[in-house]
Amino acid sequence: MSVSLGHIIEGKRIIESSNSPIKVFNPSNGKVISTISNASQKTINKTLNSSQRAFDEWKNFSIAKRTSILFEYKILLEKNIKKIANIISKDLGKVHDDAVGEVRRGIDNVEYACGIGEIMKGEFNKNISTSIDSWSEFSPLGPVLGITPFNFPAMVPLWMFPLALATGNSFILKPSEKDPLGSMFIVELFSKTKAPKGLLNLLNGDKDVANELIRDKRIKAVSFVGSTPVAKKIYETAAVSGKRCQALGGAKNHALILPDADIDYTTDQLISAAFGSSGQRCMALSVAVVFSNIKEKFLKSLKTKTSKLKFGFDNLNSNSFGPLVSKEHLDSVKSYINMAKEEGSRIILDGR
Repeated sequence: MSVSLGHIIEGKRIIESSNSPIKVFNPSNGKVISTISNASQKTINKTLNSSQRAFDEWKNFSIAKRTSILFEYKILLEKNIKKIANIISKDLGKVHDDAVGEVRRGIDNVEYACGIGEIMKGEFNKNISTSIDSWSEFSPLGPVLGITPFNFPAMVPLWMFPLALATGNSFILKPSEKDPLGSMFIVELFSKTKAPKGLLNLLNGDKDVANELIRDKRIKAVSFVGSTPVAKKIYETAAVSGKRCQALGGAKNHALILPDADIDYTTDQLISAAFGSSGQRCMALSVAVVFSNIKEKFLKSLKTKTSKLKFGFDNLNSNSFGPLVSKEHLDSVKSYINMAKEEGSRIILDGR
């Protein structure tokens, strides 16, 4: 029996009934492990009010006190690295080493946020012109919204909210509906610190919830990571609403293999780039351009190594990479292979 995950407001789970719950699958076996529901208008309003109250309190905390709370959070994350990684593996299908690496890179961002005092100081310049001095200072904005993708459910949120909080803002996280478990756990960890309740809230749901939050005047800034079409749409919506916005879209990565390249080293790096996180990341390499005089040597090395990659559903601790996050993603990848074949490409190794 799957469990409804609800939302996290002021450190507590808020469970809502829904006529159309969103199923969360374990991609390793296809089983439903939990469900979420779109946050209702009532819950969204409650969350925004909570974030505003927390902001009104938090903005008056000294930088030193904010930093001490973030250090407290960093320690909690470090103590729970393996647990967070296991949740990510179950929810996303990411192999254990990749999941651990993701959490560690997220913790690096928390550590950076702990040193925010040096950046927040502002500056003062005397006599920049006759009888004129100048100074700059930084002020928090208010509640900030973060909309994060499925492929890094811990790292990308940890890019966002530690820095938003360190600079005096409150934060609402809207994680991907495909794999919210890891994001929910790191938010619940934060509720164990001495921060004001409601400083970091989490709402589950699909694009309707995200759009509702973006349009609300209480949200002062938006941070997004995801596909380019959605990034453009979110940036447009935020701009029309007069909000600050950073919207990071997808990428298309290429490699140029020169004649003097170390082939063994190069193919190692290409395989890591292409298959890490099962290719489900913006830095996944999709095109390699090789000089003709090293083509055969390059292809032989690449094919030999790729054929030895271990995959499957049995053990994510020993696999080279895990399953794709959903059947839709699998169908999409298969369509790319078919398209390449139809356009005249030669498939040298087929894993279908």
